[in-house]
Amino acid sequence: MVKSSKSVKAFAYLRTSSAANIGEDKDSGRRQLQAIEAFARRSGIELVGTYHDEAVKGSDPIDTRPGFAGMLEALEANGTKTIIVETANRFARDLMVQEVGFAMLKARGFDLIAADSPTSFLDDTPTARLIRQVLGAISEFEKAMLVAKLKGARDRKRRTGLKVEGRKSIGEERPETVELARRLARTRPKGGKRSLREISTALAEAGHTTKTGRPYAPTAIKLMLARASGRVISDTAEGQGK
Repeated sequence: MVKSSKSVKAFAYLRTSSAANIGEDKDSGRRQLQAIEAFARRSGIELVGTYHDEAVKGSDPIDTRPGFAGMLEALEANGTKTIIVETANRFARDLMVQEVGFAMLKARGFDLIAADSPTSFLDDTPTARLIRQVLGAISEFEKAMLVAKLKGARDRKRRTGLKVEGRKSIGEERPETVELARRLARTRPKGGKRSLREISTALAEAGHTTKTGRPYAPTAIKLMLARASGRVISDTAEGQGK
């Protein structure tokens, strides 16, 4: 358990990989936050903010996550030096992403704590590094096995003649949102081109938000514009908020 004679402030970081686990009726984010809050109370740590990356895979690089990027900006701005996650694999499931992300935070003077194993990131002994790598490798293996099982189930359904559909893109579910994003991108305000974040803000003001009511992330706007221009994008960003 992490304890200190002086008050320690921290941010809670949540990550949900599947869009199916996002929403007020889902418990992934709520469960993560409850575990973090319980650990913070036991350790005498004050939580001063919460950041959540929704529909972001555990293999996605840390620096491409909008929620994590916003948290880093806040850390730099207010002097908080601690991040708490529910488990190490909520920070990153991919072993390389986990180790690179941890090294990046350490180099910038930030502490990373996993609520279920507080010393897994803070200790930098050979044994601790080995444990981190083993846990990361196990998590990576379990994720690969789950993906293989799901693929096998889909293949079996296809062989029986059943139709197997993937998650619909934003363009398929909300063509009017994509069309408005395209018009906003083409209509240049006085002084230059609209940024992706400005387009997101304009969409939100017009009532076009994610299913959770949040403005679309810049990456989602980029995908909308790519689809509107006819380019094929294999992945979608529905559900990604700021």
